[in-house]
Amino acid sequence: MQGDAPNPDEPNLEGQVSDAVTDNWVDTRAPEWTRPYLRLSRADRPIGTWLLLIPCWWGLALAMLWDQNPRWEDAWIFVACAAGAWLMRGAGCTWNDITDRDFDGQVERTRSRPIPSGQVSVKGAVVWMVIQIAISALILFSFNYAAIAMGILALFPVAIYPFAKRFTWWPQVFLGLAFNWGAMLAWVAHTGTLNWPAVYLYLAGIAWTLFYDTIYAHQDTEDDALIGVKSTARLFGKDTATWLRRFLVAVVCLMGLAVLMAVMPNGSILALLLSLIAPWAMGWHLTWQLRALDTENNDRLLQLFRLNRDTGLIPLIFFAAALFA
Repeated sequence: MQGDAPNPDEPNLEGQVSDAVTDNWVDTRAPEWTRPYLRLSRADRPIGTWLLLIPCWWGLALAMLWDQNPRWEDAWIFVACAAGAWLMRGAGCTWNDITDRDFDGQVERTRSRPIPSGQVSVKGAVVWMVIQIAISALILFSFNYAAIAMGILALFPVAIYPFAKRFTWWPQVFLGLAFNWGAMLAWVAHTGTLNWPAVYLYLAGIAWTLFYDTIYAHQDTEDDALIGVKSTARLFGKDTATWLRRFLVAVVCLMGLAVLMAVMPNGSILALLLSLIAPWAMGWHLTWQLRALDTENNDRLLQLFRLNRDTGLIPLIFFAAALFA
């Protein structure tokens, strides 16, 4: 029948992952042969790249406020962090899908991923992961030696994270260790040394990860219980809102401490005030998420999780303003 004929103007969405962003560029514009590998890297779900990148930009901005010495090299660090975040998030997700391939096939939300759905073989996934890591290494090697060492150390939490859900109820801590490492790496890329403000900023990022990834993990609590996968969402249960409130307070306090230690030695009063607004404003955005939380509504959970891109960008606005104060 004529009405059943395919429309050449419509993209082929075969193989689309269940929680991919609607009309994402991978499923609509990328060459078909690249789509399984881009899906493996979560390029169709960019929120993870943002959540990995934003702490890098926090660290760079706060480092410039620390020594009051922004320079042209920082523009490269800014861009390199973006490229590196895209590549290493892709490599990390590929590794995660390789290690979780048996679990993913048993969970409704993840069984459409490239490996359990048969779009990519395990061998193909390993090759793709190595390619992404190799390109990331070329970017990392453009930094100073201390930052290169930090980048190599970052591989350890990345490697461990996929296994954490097998042995601890707190796998989100391991995700936080991996996802916020860039706060210290970018600081070191600018300053050449690791200082306490970067460490406290890193800890603030971990608390933030505990907040948003607990929300995310609530989508899978029923399937996770059936297959024996642990998470903070399952651990907290009906007390989730109470725990999220604690993480919120930790984010604000730890980022505030990082700001005080970074800006007070050399920054102006105006720069300090603007920088202190950053954790305060971020805290209010997290509070709004907490008020909108409904752990029984998966659409709302995914919406709130994705909103954390905006949550993380809020401090950057005030850090950037402080640099010009």
